[in-house]
This record gives sequence, C-alpha cells and structure tokens, in this order.
Amino acid sequence: MAHVAEWKIREVEELKNLIDQYPVIGIANLVGIPAKQLQQIRNKLRGEAVIRVSKKTLIKIALEKSNKDGVKDLSKYMEGQVALILTKMNPFKLYKLLDESKTPAPAKPGAIAPNDIVVPKCNTGLDPGPILGELQQAGIPAKIEGGKIVITDETVVVKAGEEIPPKIAEILNRLDIQPLEIGVDLIAVYEDGDIYTADILSIDEEKTISDIQKAYRHAFNLSVNAPIYVKETMPYILQNAAAKAFNLSVNAGIITSKTIPLLLSKAYNQMVSLASTISKIKAEALDEDLSKRIKRKGKVTKKKTKKKEKEEKEEEEEEKEEEAAAGLGALFG
Repeated sequence: MAHVAEWKIREVEELKNLIDQYPVIGIANLVGIPAKQLQQIRNKLRGEAVIRVSKKTLIKIALEKSNKDGVKDLSKYMEGQVALILTKMNPFKLYKLLDESKTPAPAKPGAIAPNDIVVPKCNTGLDPGPILGELQQAGIPAKIEGGKIVITDETVVVKAGEEIPPKIAEILNRLDIQPLEIGVDLIAVYEDGDIYTADILSIDEEKTISDIQKAYRHAFNLSVNAPIYVKETMPYILQNAAAKAFNLSVNAGIITSKTIPLLLSKAYNQMVSLASTISKIKAEALDEDLSKRIKRKGKVTKKKTKKKEKEEKEEEEEEKEEEAAAGLGALFG
C-alpha cells in the first residue's frame, strides 16, 4: 500500500473542516489571475469569504468526506486552477461581488473571447505605416485621414466563444482595446443541498426586479378581481364592493343615509323632465311655480359664460335642496 504524505492528510482534513463550517461552498477557476490581483480580491473578501487554493484531487476527497448532503457533486465543476470559496454570503451576492472585481485585460493569442470583440469606428491616432495594411488584411476598414489612420466602420473581429488569433491580438493591443477580463471565475456554488452554476448566478438585476414588479401587479389585480382575500388587497376589495353596493342602491331606489341626496336629485330631474313634456302638450296643466322651474331648467342647458354658469349652478343647488319636496307635491298632488 502506497504511503500518503502527511501534509496531504492534513490538507484534506483542513479542507473538510472548512467545507463543514461554511454554509455556502463555491468552486472557482483562478487561471490567468496575477498574484497581485488575487491578493486584492482576498483583501476585498476579508471577513466575508475564504479563498483556499489546493490540488483538485485533495479538494475532491475533502468534498467526498464532508458531512453535507450533495456537496461532493461540486467536484464535477472543477476546471483550470481550482480554488474553494467558503462563505456565509448569499451565492448570488458572492457571484456579483466577484464579477465586479474583474478588471479589463489585453488580448492574448489563443484566449477565448468572452463576448464579441468589436473594433469601433474611430480615429486611432496612429501615424500611417504598415499597421494600415494589417488592419485592412484583418477585415477592418481603415484609411488615412488628416494624417492619421481612421477606422471607418465598426467591425466584429472575433465572435464570442472563438479563439483570438495572434494577428488580431497584436492589432487589438496596438489599438489599446482590452477585450478580456481578469478575475475569479465562480463556476458553481453549493447551498443547502442545491448547486447553482454560473449561468444561474449571473442575473440581470434590473430585468429581474422589473419581472417581479410585473408579477406582483398581475397577482394583485387577480386577487382584487377574483376576489381572493389577502391583507394586501382587502382594502381595495372592500372599496370595490362598497362602490357597487352604492350604485345598486341608487339605481334600485333603495333609501339609505348615503343615497338620499342622489335619489332626491334624480327625482327632481325626472320631475322637471316630465313636467317639461306635459307643458308641451298642455301648458295650463302646470302651476306657475312648476312652469318657472321648467324655464329655469332650460336656461341651465344653454351655453353660459364661466362666471354666470358658476352663479346659476350655486343657485340651482340651493333651490333643489329647499324645494325638492314641494316640487314632488306640485307634480303629483
């Protein structure tokens, strides 16, 4: 039986204890990160998370020895220069923090473009020379203008997921275009038995918030119109019910303390309308007071100046309240 180095045994035990200690365990790839930047990231995470670099085989063994259900499945996501990130931080917050810590980096031959690499339309500031031919050979439209090399159209030189050719990398560096990013790539995170991969952790916050707000509005409207009784919608359901009950009372002529003013106003208008119809058939059938009301009602319908309309409206409202009962008696008495 082969002898296992003592330091490896200690390393596995330390890794296992860390994995069991923290609720959130991340697998990260540190390939291409300079030591200086990695130290800056460690400092940024100090007190929030622990970054532990180790051999893949030792990390895998530690994951298998851990008491956490399902954490061993993180070993499927180990690639590149693997590190464990252990924290109590929400996985999405951790991903965002690491993503924001990334910095632009120059193009490297053979590197994979994370996004489409675009050379913009611009004045490069470069003097005429061999670079002009190199730009044109690379499919980048360029010419000399005002003694400088000018790129005349925006051009995609490398599509997302493709390798950066050496010549393109050289041109991008000459143009001071930094299409790559240096930083910790969080590949997958374990929390409470679930594993979240980078594509899940990378979210558009504005769109997510907008979607949640939209879903809330739809649920709220459904609750009010269904109706579904919850504390958020109860005031609106009650208001809606009160409004419908009030309209029903008015239209059905149900007398309550709230409907009396509208019912009297409605009766008054109906009385005047009926009296107007009667007056056209037999004017003498109406008494003098009712005839005056009809004439006054006719005047109200005519076009008025703003001042006169306001005065007559106030006068009419006062007379309605005082004479409604007398008017009903004049019509039916």
